[in-house]
Amino acid sequence: MTTTGSEKMVDSNQKPLNDSTAADLDPLAALGYKQELKRNRSLFTLLFQSLAIAALPFGEGGPLLSAIYGGGQLAIFLGWIVLLILASSVAVSLAEIASRYPTSAGPYYWSYQLAPAPNRTLLSFINGWVWLIGNWTITLSVNFGLASLITATAAIYHPDFAAEPWQLLLIFYAILLLSFVVCTFGNRFLPMVDTICAAWTAISIFIICIALSVRAAAGRHSASYTLGHYDKSLSGWGGFTFFIGLLPAAYTFSAIGMISAMAEEVHDPTIKVPQAIALSVPVLWFFGLFFVIPICATLPPLADITTAPGLQALPYIFHTVMGTSGGGLGLMFLVLAITAFCSISITVAASRTTWAFARDDAIPLARLWSRVNPGLGVPVWALLLVTVVQMLLGLINLGSTSAFTAFVSVGVQALQVSYGIPIALSLFSKRVQVSQARWKLPAGIGTAANVVALCWIAFEVVLFSMPTTLPVDRTTMNYASVVLMGFMAFAAVWYVVYARKAYKGPPASDGL
Repeated sequence: MTTTGSEKMVDSNQKPLNDSTAADLDPLAALGYKQELKRNRSLFTLLFQSLAIAALPFGEGGPLLSAIYGGGQLAIFLGWIVLLILASSVAVSLAEIASRYPTSAGPYYWSYQLAPAPNRTLLSFINGWVWLIGNWTITLSVNFGLASLITATAAIYHPDFAAEPWQLLLIFYAILLLSFVVCTFGNRFLPMVDTICAAWTAISIFIICIALSVRAAAGRHSASYTLGHYDKSLSGWGGFTFFIGLLPAAYTFSAIGMISAMAEEVHDPTIKVPQAIALSVPVLWFFGLFFVIPICATLPPLADITTAPGLQALPYIFHTVMGTSGGGLGLMFLVLAITAFCSISITVAASRTTWAFARDDAIPLARLWSRVNPGLGVPVWALLLVTVVQMLLGLINLGSTSAFTAFVSVGVQALQVSYGIPIALSLFSKRVQVSQARWKLPAGIGTAANVVALCWIAFEVVLFSMPTTLPVDRTTMNYASVVLMGFMAFAAVWYVVYARKAYKGPPASDGL
């Protein structure tokens, strides 16, 4: 076990701290770690960062083509309604556990504390890698999606323009480098950036709602058509088509647990972290209604949208509905800015997850990645690792036009599995630990939420392994499962070669 600048306060082999000891110590010390990051965030900045990570217009709009193939208006609107219940169940289930164990280590730390003693070290290692992969690839999906949106926006003025894969890759690399610089040198300004992002997002949704509703150059649909039109002829999935249409809404809510990585940068984390996780879903869902309904009411013909440049539906829809290139570009500028904010916020969260996992000696060169720069107060090497991993995975785009779908899918799959393991462990242990958390649900409601969350997670993992359309070929295949299994194979090799002897799991703790 390494003991670098990220030295643990309590060794994994020591006995758990009891409740009275935990009450007398710093919250992080009670969980077995040394405080290294500055606690400069509040409930509202945590909530704003969570909303920035979700990036509603991008989260729903980036993969919107899946909802078009998934039937159109019914899948978009009803999918948004259904996801309120499903995503809320996941959020409150995670919030209870985060209240009990508020550390940047997140789900793999929770899994270690909740699992039976004989299996908890291996289980936490597995879940830690799944959690890490989810953070890396969901961050990659945002940055790659931003690059795709930029090239698709250029097609508003140049309809014949189609970015070559290498051009898209260079734009993607430029976005990564810019995010790295901002996250490294602007850490003390990031809570303010998240606040600005939240305000910008609310204003942008209002502007988009009004602009689309008033202009409606492609025509306005009736209320029944707006909320109920369903065309299952485009995807090739037949009766399963509707579920393909759930992908954008599911993607939007997929990263709600990532805010747990910021637990060591907020005061009173046992209350503020779970509040931020739980509140993010209803707040995001409410604003989402003002985004999805105007789109449903003014959508151009679905078949036309499937031919959108760069396989990005949103720029095409905005251009067509606004009726002018300037109008479409104006609305896309708002979305691109939101996505740029999201790139920063989600990169920060992913870097904290990487740093925390390295702190427990679970990845190669852990001693390097677990360093915190004393002058900047930032895990710079962990940030660099997140950036380099994304650059390498971005090369997949050179061989497959469905790279964005793969990045989205593997990110969602990995995050959901990492959520599901501690939720299942808590449920199967009769919720003993979460019943002692400061933020918790009544027993009956909590159990119901856990069950719904686990059922949705299981279905979601299957759903995001499927291609959007049938039949498939080499370039349209969904390679998410291949990428995920490749990462897990690497983790397995590392475990056999080194980690099975060196990795002892995170510090044992009775929680807070």
